[in-house]
Amino acid sequence: MDLSLIAALALGAVPSAGSDAGPFVRSLWLMQRYGTAAATDPANDQQVKGALAKALGKDGGLALSKVEGFIESDTIKKLAGADGRISAAKIKEAVDAAVPESRTRLLPKVREHADFLTTSFDMIDEPHRLAGGKLADWIAKNYRPGQRLDVIVVCTGNTRRSVLGATMGNIAAAYYGMPGLRFHSGGTAPSACNPRTVAALKAIGVEVEPTGKEATRGDPQTANPIYRIRWGKPDDAVYEALEFSKHYADPANPQRGFAALMVCGEADAECPLVKGSALRVSMPYLDPKIYDGGAYEGVKYAERRDDIGRLMLAVMMQARPRITSLGAPPERSR
Repeated sequence: MDLSLIAALALGAVPSAGSDAGPFVRSLWLMQRYGTAAATDPANDQQVKGALAKALGKDGGLALSKVEGFIESDTIKKLAGADGRISAAKIKEAVDAAVPESRTRLLPKVREHADFLTTSFDMIDEPHRLAGGKLADWIAKNYRPGQRLDVIVVCTGNTRRSVLGATMGNIAAAYYGMPGLRFHSGGTAPSACNPRTVAALKAIGVEVEPTGKEATRGDPQTANPIYRIRWGKPDDAVYEALEFSKHYADPANPQRGFAALMVCGEADAECPLVKGSALRVSMPYLDPKIYDGGAYEGVKYAERRDDIGRLMLAVMMQARPRITSLGAPPERSR
């Protein structure tokens, strides 16, 4: 692949609305909706893709008998014809029927980028996959429609990874029909949200606007602006948050019953216990700050955004089918 295309994809230049994702991607989304737990485990993503590549016909139809083990036999009977195949048109119909209302309320470019990230779960490394599994288990056990469930993403300065993590978590929750699951950010030594973080979010269509107000400064010499971050349509406050650098225990954040995600090694080491948390998960990522001022900084911030984003999407994909109170059908739901 051309290096300029790789950079463009990293910075958010995915296909525009109305573009055809193609029969393979639609069949992958079908598996993410109807697949077994093995099919939606990121550890098996490459294996699932390999099976789909062999099962997919030139007409875009899928021989479901060739993906047994990744899809329940009862589901095969419901979807497939007498020949054990599901047509391209039926695949599209089944995938479209599974889209939750909250996904349709995402800003168009944000939704397109989330669609793109769902095709790359094989890029999640094992430590993050295992950490994500713990979060998925907790969400499945505790999420109730109509009630808030909170997660705080923690890094040292609350300037980069935690802000990226909180926003991508909120996008993933809305994408999979759980807008009541809310992600927040915090740090152990607050500073200010970095402009490069803002740029990485804007690149995928997130609206980030300064409110004109400033929060308490962590460093007297560094301004700490408050931003309004929006990932969904503007007529609903569910799809926006106020972001500024703050301690994870700041009054703006939930104080008890939340999951704490430690996304940097320093904060992870400094906070073996996070007061008020119901779950603490260590999932450190390399700080994109190390690339500041160089030719690759934009790509590296986008890379970190997408690393966290695809993990959050995989977490929601695994958790949602286990939340029976969402009213999902007995099949796995994309």
